[in-house]
Amino acid sequence: MRHLTNVFQGILSAKQEAIKDPENLVRLWVHEAERIYGDRLVSHDNVATYRGLAGDLVKKSFSKYNLSKFFGPTPEPLVFAQFVGSLDDRLYDQFPNADALSKRLHEALHNYNELNAVMDLVLFDDAMKHVCKISRIIAADSGHALLVGVGGSGKQSLSRLASFICAFTTTGIMISSTYGMNDLKMDLQNMYNKSGVKDEGLMFLFTEGQITNERFLVFLNDLLSSGEIADLFAAEDVDGIVNNIRPAVKGEGIVDSKDNCWKFFIDRVKKNLHMALCFSPVGESLRGRARKFPALINCTVIDWFHAWPEDALLSVATKFLAEVDMASDEIREGIQKFMPFSFRTVNDYSD
Repeated sequence: MRHLTNVFQGILSAKQEAIKDPENLVRLWVHEAERIYGDRLVSHDNVATYRGLAGDLVKKSFSKYNLSKFFGPTPEPLVFAQFVGSLDDRLYDQFPNADALSKRLHEALHNYNELNAVMDLVLFDDAMKHVCKISRIIAADSGHALLVGVGGSGKQSLSRLASFICAFTTTGIMISSTYGMNDLKMDLQNMYNKSGVKDEGLMFLFTEGQITNERFLVFLNDLLSSGEIADLFAAEDVDGIVNNIRPAVKGEGIVDSKDNCWKFFIDRVKKNLHMALCFSPVGESLRGRARKFPALINCTVIDWFHAWPEDALLSVATKFLAEVDMASDEIREGIQKFMPFSFRTVNDYSD
């Protein structure tokens, strides 16, 4: 039921002007279903099976529209996002082609690098799709992303870019040898005050390397499932929050009782505070944590980072070796091609 709800939630985030004819609606449905079901599948074989089933269903149910170009061996990209018209646009619509998507995301990366520490990203097709997927998840109220992929697959960098596009402030925790439960509590209190009292959009970026104490996940489980963390604030802090938020509650025409003010505060937190959890599938830790803390799976939308394709690895090698002096172009090309080859060979032997 939860997944079906998420599919319809995605469809309903589109406005009438973007969905002018029935074919647009069918495309939107195909896109949302793949985001919810396809993105959580853990192997290329499973994804191929899913796409085959979806393609057959579309052909049978919507035969008068030619959607076969979005399936098959070399499918055209089918990407809906809220920044098709411009980065400030909030109209959920389809990107007309891969070039338009690339242009928009390179513009976003350029703007990000002007305001923050420079991220030297190579935005190949898969990376661009992941930015759109993450921004789609965190743009929704109570939208939290669980990004699963081996280290170095770009989960954190792409999350930062998606957060920037959504006009959120990316926040996190600074782990040290003395960082404990009380420190996490204080960091969460700050995030709750910013998102609930000040009405600021935040993305809390959290990686499994920051889990120095498994009990951290008790707090995060509560944040993901209900937005309300038990005993996060002392009684006097709760009173302070209620008093600070009272004018906003009155402004909405709601009776400013203590319960109403607190509910208004938590609802604002759920609207403004989003998590991007970056975990690795290697080993047993993800499996164990998902069993102990079910909200990690039940209250997030999963985006599984598969191994990058060879042309993507080649584009990264080409970009980073462009600055290196080589004896000849022939040697440069040989080294560029060797890098994805060695990467693939190691993966094949690992399997």
